[in-house]
Amino acid sequence: MESALNKPLQQETKPKQQKEKRARELFSRTWPLHLMLLPAAIITFIFAYVPMSGLIMAFQDFKPYDGIFRSKLVGLEHFRFMFEYPDSKQVIMNTLIISGLKIVFGLVVPFTFAILLNEVRKMFFKRVVQTLVYLPHFISWVILGAILTDMLGSKGIVNQLLNTLGLESVFWLGEGNWFRFTVVVSDIWQNFGFNTIVFLAALSGVNPSLYEAAEVDGATRWKQTLHITVPSMIPIAVVVGTLSLGNILNGGFDQIFNLYNALVYDKGDIIDTFVYRTAILNGQYSFGTAVGLFKSIIGLIMIVFSYRMAYKYAGYRIF
Repeated sequence: MESALNKPLQQETKPKQQKEKRARELFSRTWPLHLMLLPAAIITFIFAYVPMSGLIMAFQDFKPYDGIFRSKLVGLEHFRFMFEYPDSKQVIMNTLIISGLKIVFGLVVPFTFAILLNEVRKMFFKRVVQTLVYLPHFISWVILGAILTDMLGSKGIVNQLLNTLGLESVFWLGEGNWFRFTVVVSDIWQNFGFNTIVFLAALSGVNPSLYEAAEVDGATRWKQTLHITVPSMIPIAVVVGTLSLGNILNGGFDQIFNLYNALVYDKGDIIDTFVYRTAILNGQYSFGTAVGLFKSIIGLIMIVFSYRMAYKYAGYRIF
């Protein structure tokens, strides 16, 4: 009788013991990888999580000489002021416009380029082109900003070329709409080669027999591209597009900071540069922290939403 009662309990604990044994065996094989990951985890904790304690400044009238612990709490006053402050609304709108254009064209351009590059049959030429468009991704915006400032200046090579063609010079970095155009185009130029790799990887998984069957049926290269290549890339395009929504409030601080000036604040000032000016340069630490916290909360919501969309429409999962 007693053994009969213990039998279900033994059957229940046995899979649990086997699972624990497999976990120990897996860890014994992968502990060197965990050890290699430890320095990165420590650095992330120090520089990404420890500074989050300073978010309390968003709810304080922070004074450097009083410190965090003695500054007066003011609740949501800075958040209320943020929505009443005229510049805040313009900055949010600028960020959405610039980020939205970057996301849209940052998806369309590498998508199209990957299709065109996939049609190249000369492997040497294909690799050379891919390498050339891939390299700008590794150049910092400090260097690129200086190059673009020199090239797009009033006496720069671009305006000299326009004058040679009988056209007027363009104030690329001093007029709001042209500044946005310059920011979006230069960002795409820097990153589309790197993003193309994702779509080329998707194309490498297409079954060659599909093209062979289409060719036997008399399909031209255009029809093969339209009915085989493009549909094969749609799932990864959906994943890339939806995951990009998490960066809708990241206009690119490095790029904007190295290119903008006071003349284009009305069209080129984004949340990150606005926080830098108000919090660091003007000493409004609490207000700058409140704006940054607002951006982080919206970004978190968009990231969760984008991952849900990617899972729903493309079956994408992190694990």
